[in-house]
Amino acid sequence: MQWRIKPVLPVSKVIAAVAVAVAAVAFAGYDPVRWILAAVLVLALLVWALRDVVRPVRLAADAEGVTVVTGFLGRRHLGWGQIERIRVDRRSHRGLRSEFLEVDAGDAIYLFSANDLGELPDEVATALADLRVSPA
Repeated sequence: MQWRIKPVLPVSKVIAAVAVAVAAVAFAGYDPVRWILAAVLVLALLVWALRDVVRPVRLAADAEGVTVVTGFLGRRHLGWGQIERIRVDRRSHRGLRSEFLEVDAGDAIYLFSANDLGELPDEVATALADLRVSPA
């Protein structure tokens, strides 16, 4: 089983990079600091979108365990024995509600949003729980 980012995310990041570039051309004038800031922001958005294209799968699971994305392009395989807990972390702050799938491996905690998974964290947690207890 694999969970990947929503396809709209890298497209949105590229659109944001184009919007920043257009705004820089329209409003920057001759100030080199604004040009540099705009260039850095455009580059950061494009690299972020490239990561989503190169590594769209954020979480994968099989009978042996789960594989999670670490860092920018890394991956780490966790056996089911290494995973202490899988739960959905819900928080409300200033009227905003967030839900994350939390995979606790003891030495590290991996958090995945619905955008990272392409599904609701509750659904993924249920699928992982079913996979974890099913006989190999």
